[in-house]
Formats: sequence, C-alpha cells, structure tokens
Amino acid sequence: MSTGRVEAFSDGVFAIAITLLVLDIHVPRPGSGDLGHQLAAQWPSYAAYVISFLTIGIIWINHHAMLRRISRVDHPTMILNLLLLMSVGVLPFTTALMAAYLKEGSGEHLAAAVYSASFLVMGLAFGATNRHILFARSDLLDPPIPLRRRRAMIVRGVGGSVPYLLAAVLALLSPYVSLAICGGVAVFYALPFASVTEPLDAASG
Repeated sequence: MSTGRVEAFSDGVFAIAITLLVLDIHVPRPGSGDLGHQLAAQWPSYAAYVISFLTIGIIWINHHAMLRRISRVDHPTMILNLLLLMSVGVLPFTTALMAAYLKEGSGEHLAAAVYSASFLVMGLAFGATNRHILFARSDLLDPPIPLRRRRAMIVRGVGGSVPYLLAAVLALLSPYVSLAICGGVAVFYALPFASVTEPLDAASG
C-alpha cells in the first residue's frame, strides 16, 4: 500500500482526536455564579487540553516523518500503525478523566496514572512502528539510512518514553507532579532545538 493512503487515514484520526479534546472545556451556565470564577475553576481542563494537544501534535509530526522515509507500507506496518492510532484515539477520554478528577478528593491518583500511562502506551506504539520500519523493513527506506543513525533514532525514542513511565509511577504520590512531567515533555519537544523531524525522531510526544 502507498504511504499516501496510510498517512491520509492516519491524519483523519489525529484530527478527530485533537478536536475532541476541546469538548471537555464547557461554557459556564449564565446565572451559575461569577463568570471569572467559573472560568478559572476549569483550569485542570485547560492544562490537560494544552498538554494533550501538544503531545498529539508532536506525534503527528513524528508520524509524518516516519512514513516519509519509506517507499511503501507493508502489512505489519499497517497493523502497528492501527495500534498507534488506537492509542491516539483514547487520549480524549484520558484527558477528560484527568481534568475531571485532578481536584477531587478521591480518584485523582488513578486518573493521573491512567493519563500518563496513555501517553506511555502511545510512545511505545510509535516506537514499535518506527523500529519495524527502521530495522525489520529497512529495505523499504528511501533513501537508505545508515545503521548507526537508525540505532540513534530508536535510543532517543526509548528515552522519550521514560518520563511518561516516571509520571505514571509518581501519580501514586501526586497527580500534580504527574501532570507537570507530561507537560514538561510536551513543551520540551515543541521547542525548536528539540526538532522531531530532522535529524532524529522523538518517538514520544
């Protein structure tokens, strides 16, 4: 299958997931209290929205760069890509879960763990797809990429997933620390010096 068809389908999933994120930010009902206070009270939704939006956007950039390296897509790559898209599609749910429970007296630790774990799963899914392309089907790479550089891409990708694992573990202690770590990763990879397209990929957002 051509990379164009896979990329077009994937772009649709990314676009829907990133759009659904905003649905968790609600317009305060008139007469429910001071508007400024009502808007400020939704800060967990704003924070989770920004972090998830940036993370999905960065994975989308990575995904584009990954598919542009190969001349065509084989069946295992399509399956791995579907698993990646499945992990992306669940992010609106985990984002809403984090926003809803962050300030609650119970459930906030589990919600934060689920939220950061969803990013970890997405990063690992991307890493598995990228590894298959770079090593199992290196014959499809166009132009060819030296082995040393391919190894460096995978190492950096694995490194990008470590903070999410840390965030999932630390969520048991503080959901705010977990959220801060996820936000820090998103901001880091959004900076110009941490380019995710050239010369190396960041396999997680």
